[in-house]
Amino acid sequence: QVQLVESGGGLVQAGGSLRLSCAASGRTFSINAMNWFRQAPGKEREFVSGIMWSGGSTAYADSVKGRFTISRDNTKNTVYLQMNSLKPEDTAVYYCHARVESNRSTYWGQGTQVTVSS
Repeated sequence: QVQLVESGGGLVQAGGSLRLSCAASGRTFSINAMNWFRQAPGKEREFVSGIMWSGGSTAYADSVKGRFTISRDNTKNTVYLQMNSLKPEDTAVYYCHARVESNRSTYWGQGTQVTVSS
């Protein structure tokens, strides 16, 4: 089992920045990748960014490329999402997600609210 706890959400004005953190615990050695998803009211949950736990290759949704940066600290079992130049359309609940390929499992955090005012 893997447990994920997000933090760092909040209210920010358009153009501002926030940094989200996701701390993993439990069987963290089994994690292959960690991702950020978001879900806005009335919309489906969508992929935002991901990072491979080993090697560190990254991926981003087109809507956040050039504005968001994902990183990890393996020593702290933590993934970060630095969000710059925030827009009102970035308003959503942001969820941390972990993928474990050995048992084909995925894990989700409880989510953290990000609100960007215009």
